[in-house]
Amino acid sequence: MMTKIASLLLAAALLLPVGGCNPKPESGASAPPLRISMQGSNDDPALVKRREAYQQFLGKATGRPVKLYEASDYNGVIQALASGQVDIATLAGASYANADAQVGQKIAPILTVRRADGGTGYYSALMVRDDSPFRSLADLKGKRLGYVDFNSTSGYLYPRAQMRDAGIDPDTYFSNTAFAGGHTQAIMALANGQFDATFVQVSGGDPVHGFSTGAVYTMAKRGLVDLKAFRTLWVIGPIPDTSIVVRTDRSQADIDLVRGAMASLPYDEPEIWSEIGQPEGSNFTAIDRRHYAEVIRLRNADIALRRKGGAEAGAR
Repeated sequence: MMTKIASLLLAAALLLPVGGCNPKPESGASAPPLRISMQGSNDDPALVKRREAYQQFLGKATGRPVKLYEASDYNGVIQALASGQVDIATLAGASYANADAQVGQKIAPILTVRRADGGTGYYSALMVRDDSPFRSLADLKGKRLGYVDFNSTSGYLYPRAQMRDAGIDPDTYFSNTAFAGGHTQAIMALANGQFDATFVQVSGGDPVHGFSTGAVYTMAKRGLVDLKAFRTLWVIGPIPDTSIVVRTDRSQADIDLVRGAMASLPYDEPEIWSEIGQPEGSNFTAIDRRHYAEVIRLRNADIALRRKGGAEAGAR
């Protein structure tokens, strides 16, 4: 049954055009490698495992050699994709919006994860240490806030938009803000007292029933932190989830090959799907640029406001 479902997904994927025409993808060891880029620290075994799992599965499913380009931060993946150094990448919404602003239609999101309940989003959680006195966002005025990365959707873009909607200027409300460089790093910085609070991604649930996945849960399972050491003050979302993005100037056959292979992953290799942190009952679903319309709007608005603030500061 699973093989039949995967075959149907593959057939459906082949009907979704993105790039130019090329009737047959090349295959075999002599074929040009598919080049994929993913962000993640080599110090985080979970992220290394996820990258390697994608690499091995794509090689097996497509019959093509797969070359993995590792990037230590979000911008590394964006630049590799925008410059054409890689063919495929995984990008969160804000990162895609950045790449879209740079090269437009030369890249396109093709797949994102759909949970068992049909949702395609995750959340941003404002976390503090449980032994801190902070009980609300109001208590953090004049304190130290940690962001994940300028190109992080849940760790930067959405929280700033939501704070502005709440009448808070994120550029003046806190005594200090800094980038941790990743969700894992943000949690460690909070645990070590470098931040009073930080925004990180959480998923595998909702604000009412709680969450089960995200950096803090992965770290807790590995014994790096104690979940009870943290407290959530605010939850934002849902936020459009990370997607598989391709260069549209690659052959249509190669794009379809990748899309079909990735769409079959949760059915053909359920153990790998689980190992890379995907929730039970989830799968890939087809998307396009419209999936990130709100993210693109929020990013443009944030940049415009920061530029305006800088100009006003210079004028003073």
